[in-house]
Amino acid sequence: MPKRTIRDLFLKDRRVFIRVDFNVPLKKGVIGDDTRIRESVPTIEFALRAGAAKVVLASHLGRPKGAPNPEMSLRPVAARVGELLSRDVGFAEDCVGDVAENAVRNAPRGGIVLLENLRFHPEEEKNDKTFATGLAVLADAYVNDAFGAAHRAHASVEAIVPLIKESGAGLLMEKELTYLGAVLGNPERPFVAVLGGAKVSDKIDVIENLIPRVDRLLIGGAMAYTFLKAIGKPVGKSLVEDDKLDAAREIMAKAEQRGLTLLLPTDHVVAPALEANAPAETIRVDDAAIGSRMGLDIGPQTVQAYAAAVRDAKTVVWNGPMGVFEIDAFANGTMGVARAVAEVRGTTIIGGGDSIAAVKKAGVADRITHISTGGGASLEFLAGETLPGVAALPDA
Repeated sequence: MPKRTIRDLFLKDRRVFIRVDFNVPLKKGVIGDDTRIRESVPTIEFALRAGAAKVVLASHLGRPKGAPNPEMSLRPVAARVGELLSRDVGFAEDCVGDVAENAVRNAPRGGIVLLENLRFHPEEEKNDKTFATGLAVLADAYVNDAFGAAHRAHASVEAIVPLIKESGAGLLMEKELTYLGAVLGNPERPFVAVLGGAKVSDKIDVIENLIPRVDRLLIGGAMAYTFLKAIGKPVGKSLVEDDKLDAAREIMAKAEQRGLTLLLPTDHVVAPALEANAPAETIRVDDAAIGSRMGLDIGPQTVQAYAAAVRDAKTVVWNGPMGVFEIDAFANGTMGVARAVAEVRGTTIIGGGDSIAAVKKAGVADRITHISTGGGASLEFLAGETLPGVAALPDA
């Protein structure tokens, strides 16, 4: 672990500010998935066991565009944190100023206070130092446990760090950096990357950074059609990024030059429209019978080939579904790959909200080594980019 962590900090009798990622799906005050909250519970409990005088939790939720929005209030999240910790969790109606300072001051010893949504203030996303100072006065030690926000240079993630005497990574941040760092640094081989999702433009930097590192690269999802069109396959009305055809050809050329196994779909499920009741058919990817239809999932032959390609892997990274898995007619490819990854006897890492939803739908989430809480952050990390929230923390 290259960064200082909460284990290295002296927390006894100190107010500990923990930047968490409680950006959970919330509708009419009901939390749809509390995974991100659960993942930060060990860090909160560690601070309490270490004798923290008070724990101050701070997070963003949604995109309120720098203004208060009752639908994006963190109040329901405070209640859920309390349930998970089996203790009272206070809630501050603001994250800076008198309201926040009084809420922290009035909290009992060993108490927890969750601040209101950081993004209700435009200064948060502007990485404003004055706003960061308003957050910093609430604490004596700073812990960043929000890997999902680590790729953002925001006030609670970057500007605040030099304003507080001691700082380090939380246990979740440590876990994310350990698993993802091992993938880029010294993975056990064979190392297989499975990339899907809609756009190749979202993954170009990741692919380029992984080509020198992986042993096999499997491509599915809508992004595969840019590659298929680049090699002259008929794609019908499938989603293609025409401005990325040359980039796709370059990637395939680099993979061939390195002797890397790069697999594309050989068959796919096509339909005239992206609708649950649309008549679907499985055809080969070189079959011109696709006509004016679109590809919406990889076919059974491709699932078999991809399952075979991960079977002996010691490290697997998967980001992005193989098709429109939200619709059952186009879910078989993603479900098949999810089950194949779950069978791997090695380290399996999944990132991205859609991939996480897919392994949950397939019922295999408990058989994945590490499920990353940061979709965008994990992609940028795998692309070799510097994450501001990680860079700001002191080295170990």
